[in-house]
Amino acid sequence: MLDEPVLLGAVILGALILYMLFGGADFGGGVWQLVATGPRAARQRALIAQAIAPIWEANHVWLILVVVILFTGFPPAFAAFSTRLHAPLLALLLAIVARGAAFAFRSAAGDRARERRGWSAVFIAGSLAAPVLLGMVVAAVASGDAGTAGAPPALSWRGPWLTPFAIAIGLFALALCAFLAAVYLTVEAEGEGSRPLSDDFRRRAFYAGIICGALALLTFLLSADSAPRLHAGLSVRRWSWPLHVLTGLAAIGALIAILARRYRLARGLAAAQVALVVLGWGVSQYPYLMPPYLTLWSASAPRQTQALLLIAVGAGAVVLFPSLRLLFRVFKSTR
Repeated sequence: MLDEPVLLGAVILGALILYMLFGGADFGGGVWQLVATGPRAARQRALIAQAIAPIWEANHVWLILVVVILFTGFPPAFAAFSTRLHAPLLALLLAIVARGAAFAFRSAAGDRARERRGWSAVFIAGSLAAPVLLGMVVAAVASGDAGTAGAPPALSWRGPWLTPFAIAIGLFALALCAFLAAVYLTVEAEGEGSRPLSDDFRRRAFYAGIICGALALLTFLLSADSAPRLHAGLSVRRWSWPLHVLTGLAAIGALIAILARRYRLARGLAAAQVALVVLGWGVSQYPYLMPPYLTLWSASAPRQTQALLLIAVGAGAVVLFPSLRLLFRVFKSTR
């Protein structure tokens, strides 16, 4: 028999993976905008803008899909998220909107240098804040504190998203975004035929990958006390260590490919690494949408609603994926 809640949960997890792979790399571009230095700083910034420009709006379709599925298919979970996590989610929304607006207005600033610098600062701030806030929300959910009776009021800026564990997860999310962006940009620079420019991002990708590894270990250790359910899922289930091995192999393979200047291989391995990290979080939390009491089944809308939602998602995918493929083919086919 078709298990609609599990299928919709899988769609949510898949959409979050795709959001990290595409939107996350978009956020990571802001990190490298901030630290663009050296004689090629202007070219680095231009390459980042060129890489982001055709697709930055489309990247957020995955986050919108998650919100729609939660709202329609799991109303109690949507209500819990939007009230107990109101403060960090509002800040995340503001960061996403501000960076998008800044990117557009900066492009229209022309030769007005002061105006361009101002919009660039907003773009960078939003790019840094968004993945950190997203990671903090994930940590608050994983810890189980956001859904308890003792959780802070909806508009409070105190809460489980400000614990050391949540801050570490936020920084880990930022590091993953920066790593993805740097690896992707090596391919972009190589497509432009610029060896020095690709070497700039090659070095940054390597160091970002090392930082990701250190933060992954830190968050795993902190989860033992702060998110015991997540920690148990990542350490004692049958699939836990095979997943860690696959993630580690992807991470090491990406670093080796970067050093060897096999940038397209590194791009695939880096994407696999990030996808496995998000997958590990999702399956460790199964079957909870918001621990410790909202599961996929207890938070479900009526079965008929979920069945229709699955049909709508399938019909939308028929349009969405070919459209995205065309978008990338038009703007990225030479890279």
